[in-house]
Amino acid sequence: MTIPELYSIFKNCSGVTTDSRKIRGGELFFALKGENFDGNAYAVKALENGADCAVIDRDSDIAKEIRTLDTGIAARLIPVDNTLKTLQDLARWHRSMTFVNGKPIPVIGLTGTNGKTTTKELIKTVLSVKYNVTATEGNLNNSIGVPLSLLKINRESEIAVIEMGASHPGDIKELVSICLPNFGLITNVGKAHLLGFGSFEGVKKAKGELYDYIQRTADKAFINADNPVLCRMAEERPDLQLIPYGLYYQGAEIMPSDESHPYLRILLKNEGLEIDTHLIGSYNADNVMAALAVGQYFGVTHAEAAKAVESYIPSNNRSQMVRSGKNTLIIDAYNANPSSMDAAISNFESIKASHKILMLGNMLELGEDSVTEHVKILEKVKEVNADAAFFVGEEFWKAASAIYDRVPDLNEAQTEKIICSSTVLKEGNGHETGFFLTSTDLASYLSEHPLKNSTVLIKGSRGTRMETVLENL
Repeated sequence: MTIPELYSIFKNCSGVTTDSRKIRGGELFFALKGENFDGNAYAVKALENGADCAVIDRDSDIAKEIRTLDTGIAARLIPVDNTLKTLQDLARWHRSMTFVNGKPIPVIGLTGTNGKTTTKELIKTVLSVKYNVTATEGNLNNSIGVPLSLLKINRESEIAVIEMGASHPGDIKELVSICLPNFGLITNVGKAHLLGFGSFEGVKKAKGELYDYIQRTADKAFINADNPVLCRMAEERPDLQLIPYGLYYQGAEIMPSDESHPYLRILLKNEGLEIDTHLIGSYNADNVMAALAVGQYFGVTHAEAAKAVESYIPSNNRSQMVRSGKNTLIIDAYNANPSSMDAAISNFESIKASHKILMLGNMLELGEDSVTEHVKILEKVKEVNADAAFFVGEEFWKAASAIYDRVPDLNEAQTEKIICSSTVLKEGNGHETGFFLTSTDLASYLSEHPLKNSTVLIKGSRGTRMETVLENL
């Protein structure tokens, strides 16, 4: 079956899904395969649950058994060479066939080391002032999530904002070939996924694949003119058409925070316009300025955009401030890498609070640089005026055993089941520093040593599950 033929079927379906458990009726089901699952095994179940048709792999067991199946089921199975590639090809075709006022729908492709999802949500919120916006849901930004996001574009959609993640060279190149963006935006470039990219230079090259695409198509890239790394990347592509923005570039400033104004506030001095957000952390200023720049390009005034940004309330453990009744929690526990961790700690240091606690989890996928980068964070935390710091995960433990005599070697700790849960490592100022192998271990410690009237920063990579401690705070 050709992609145009499959597209005709898609247009008569209620949507696309890859999960047979989420069938509501009329969907086009794609049987994707992964390391621990094979969607082909659920294709018939998807049809029985109400899917209109199911796209399956030609070499799957179910494809080989089509002739033995009920004719009503067999007729709705669509064998293809590769279900994932077919999903991607269908999404690309749909994107190319969707027009607004006689022109292909504008698609903004967005990537970066930190702030992708927050920036995407802010851009969506700002553009929604004037347009019907289709945007990536959550962080569905990989080779499966991007095509699924594109296939949610409907006849009401006027602009699409597509987030793209990468953990290996070539990932962005693949994703831009699917979503075909008219506009590109790289939030920043930092140390993340070094295990996959190999080095910081590898990260820059990978993220720069978005600029490469935009340069080839003679489209435009929004660029943070305050960011020297991004500016150098743009200079290496002299034909790249740029739409600059930036806090300092635009003469804006971050207003001081205090207990009555704990959230990020930005003053656009040239306009006398103050933006009072619900975001924690000065590092979010770049994300706000990006949203304002995109909005302004598409006709949303700064005044309109400011109101939209002020209405945005973060969720899903990203730059949130939560008052639990016992403590004030700054939750940024969806992801972590050296640059985002450093920024979060610096921001926390600037917060005025009487009793401050840090709870930091592993930064994952750093490869051979992992211990070095975790040691840097430990050293930075030493300089923070906080009452306690708790670290979770094997990577922080390895780093701690390298610089603290009283933290046992990880192998010894695991063998003897030692948990250094409350060792005071800086007796001089009473700063308590604890190390825990898992977030569950820290949660158990907190249940036995409850915290009250504290301001707590909670940050770590998703795999460390730092949200586990929230019930105890």
